[in-house]
Amino acid sequence: MILADAALNYHHLRYFRAIAHEGGLTKAAARLHVAQSALSIQLRHLEENLGHPLFLRKNRKLELTEAGQLALQYADSIFRTGDELVDTLRHQSPRARQVLRIGTVATLSRNFQWEFIKPLRTSRDIQLVLRSGTVRDLIAQLRNHEVDVVLSNQAMRRDADTGHHSHLLAEQEISLVGRPVAGQAPFRFPEDLRKTPVILPSLESEVRASFDLIMDQAGLRPIIAAEVDDMAMLRVLALRLRAVALVPKVVVQDELRSGALVERYRLSDVKERFYAITPTRTFPNVLVRDLIAHATNKKR
Repeated sequence: MILADAALNYHHLRYFRAIAHEGGLTKAAARLHVAQSALSIQLRHLEENLGHPLFLRKNRKLELTEAGQLALQYADSIFRTGDELVDTLRHQSPRARQVLRIGTVATLSRNFQWEFIKPLRTSRDIQLVLRSGTVRDLIAQLRNHEVDVVLSNQAMRRDADTGHHSHLLAEQEISLVGRPVAGQAPFRFPEDLRKTPVILPSLESEVRASFDLIMDQAGLRPIIAAEVDDMAMLRVLALRLRAVALVPKVVVQDELRSGALVERYRLSDVKERFYAITPTRTFPNVLVRDLIAHATNKKR
């Protein structure tokens, strides 16, 4: 039997969308010129129709649930499609459609980020939003449905509270790279680090921890030219300073290809790992799922 109220009420959906974008009932009611109580009733009808709560009340504020975030994405898409219909009939350019929000840890290689989103480069139906920050800030945004996936070089501990999944996308050996010098002798590792300055990732890096352990086991204290928590800046310093830089090759792949930098030594036992961190959700993001599948298949 088909229920009479099973069909989606787009009037209710419009009200829900206004509440979500305005951040609450009061502002949405003022914008729509309706009573707040009436708006609350319409929202409740929509939630009953969909079978899921769309908001949680926290500290007198409304926050979208996972179902609410998904409903908002569809609502935005539906109303954008309506706008596209009007634009098309008026011979105007259609507007953007689906939005994919990716959070990237500030220390992550820009080249790796590009490789991850590369499958989307020919799509005209997807708008990318890239946000950079610390792991802590980005995971908080992931929890609040503000980003769809976080790219990181650290796996997240999974527990009953967070339920995050860390998908291993790729891993790369780490190298010491530097500017080419005519007549340069082969690099002796680790002995040459007694006299050759080195540019290192910051102490928070797992790669740095592995490197420091090797130095301790060798009884060697290297000359540290710089400690950098941003891979783009590390690449710049490698090009400017008379030093070697500890990096995964993907960070400097263009410079190695052009000859601006050369690999002096490869640390085969030290690897940089790249992860896509996703939450446990009832409604997983299909775009994120496909990007992760593409990256992991490429790794094999």
